Formats: sequence, C-alpha cells, structure tokens
Amino acid sequence: MYEFEYHNPKSLDEAAKIFSQADDPQFIAGGQTLLPVLKQRLAMPSDLIDLGGIDDLKGISLDGGTLTIGAMTCHAEVAASDTVRKAIPALVHLAQEIGDPAVRNRGTLGGSISNNDPAADYPGALVGLGATVHTSAREIPADDFFTGLFETALDEGEVVTKVSFPVPEKAAYAKFHQPASRFALVGVFAALAGDGPRVAVTGAGPCVFRAGEFEKALGKSFSGDALDGVAISADGLNTDLHASAEYRAHLAGVLARRAVSAAS
Repeated sequence: MYEFEYHNPKSLDEAAKIFSQADDPQFIAGGQTLLPVLKQRLAMPSDLIDLGGIDDLKGISLDGGTLTIGAMTCHAEVAASDTVRKAIPALVHLAQEIGDPAVRNRGTLGGSISNNDPAADYPGALVGLGATVHTSAREIPADDFFTGLFETALDEGEVVTKVSFPVPEKAAYAKFHQPASRFALVGVFAALAGDGPRVAVTGAGPCVFRAGEFEKALGKSFSGDALDGVAISADGLNTDLHASAEYRAHLAGVLARRAVSAAS
C-alpha cells in the first residue's frame, strides 16, 4: 500500500468535512473491494475515511409497506434479520448467497451498490424491487442509480446513507454462481408489485438491467410458464473466460423462470 491518513468520523458531517479538506480522499465501507485495490497499489488516496463508526448509517426497519436498510448494514445482518424475512424473504436469500462468511460479515449494502460491480447481487435487488437510494444529498430511484460498468449516479463526495425497498406482493432471486468468487455469473431478481412485474438481471452485462421481454410476458401471467420461449438478446452482454454472451443470455432465461416459480 501507499501511505495515507486514516480517519474514523462519528457523523456524516464530520466525514464530509474531512473529505472537503483532503487532497485526494476516499470513503471506505466494508473494504471488500477497496482494500485489495490498495494492497495491489492500484490506488493511492491521500486520506481514507472509514464510515464504519457512523451509527446513523446502520440498521433495518419496516414502516408500513417500506423496508429500509442502512448503508453500513452488513450482508450477514440482512441474512439473519427477522424483519427482512417478514417483509421481503427474497432479500434474505440474496444476502445468504453473497460470497462467504467473511465477506458477508464485512461487506455492506452501501459499499456494494456504490462500487457497482457488474456481477454483484444487490443491484439486481434494488432494480428488481424499484428501490430508492438515499444519499447525503438526495434520493435516487434505483433505475437511475446504476449507470455503467463500476459507475453510479453518485457525485464526488456523495455518500449512500440508506436504501428503501417497497414491499412487493411476490419476489425471488435466482443465481448461477461463478464457483471461485461466488459472484453472479448471472443473477435474476423477479418481483410482482402494484405497478406490475419487474425483472432485473445482474452479472450478464456491464451493468444491471431490466429485462423488458420477461416483464412483458409476465404482465399477462406471473408464472414460470409465461416465460417459455421468451429470451433476451446476447447483444452487449459480457463474454469472458467463464461464459460467452450467448450462454449468459440463455442462463438469464433459465434463472428468470426459476425466480418467478419460486416467487409464486
């Protein structure tokens, strides 16, 4: 690692002040991506601002039809939460499928979505459920939050504080693991809510996306059978040593049917 100044603020205001005064600062949440990057000397921030000491960024609550999860809530807390299980069981399942126990006990919701790895699980849940990302400056619909490969709508110095999920009528997540990393080779989050079906695909492309073909078919009948013969295009999907674009497109169809069947 390169040398840096470490800060452990206790409030968002303190964190913002440190950020504004530093030469080249970087926020750190669970550190599951940033720490390896620092160890490989691929980044050299002047200041590292740890968000782990800010209690206002943690916690899980259910208010009516909205489930809210703080940005610094780790995956293991979501996986073990009776509140989440009561409101959106699919989120419990998704959190249980992330990485291994070490990753789940350090990685955070806010860190995951801010990093926006194309194979991460949470972006699928946010887009699939029509969630809202709350930041230190504004509220951003999930459909507008994820903008590209490792890119989001966050401005410089803007911090995710929490995510609010509308409780759906039905929802489920189906994932095909990349065996070594346990990231999603492809993952599909399907949900049915008052405004109709939503299907989000992660791992297949440079960024999470909604599968309009699947949503249109499910609008007629929210069942796995409704997706028979329905496919997404391989154009623009990822091809790498793990899978071709065509294979990922096929997997998306298989997993969409599994997710919808599980939700039903």
